[in-house]
Amino acid sequence: MSMVVDVGSEAPDFTLRGASGDEIRLSTLRGQKRALLIFYPKDMTSG
Repeated sequence: MSMVVDVGSEAPDFTLRGASGDEIRLSTLRGQKRALLIFYPKDMTSG
């Protein structure tokens, strides 16, 4: 699924697996913490 989010708009809710293996849902962090998601498509790949 590919999605473009406009600058300044609210991010859609999503769930991902954290480094410790537990699931993290964006909606549980809203209003409590700031979240930054960084994605490196070529990280840890050859080339």
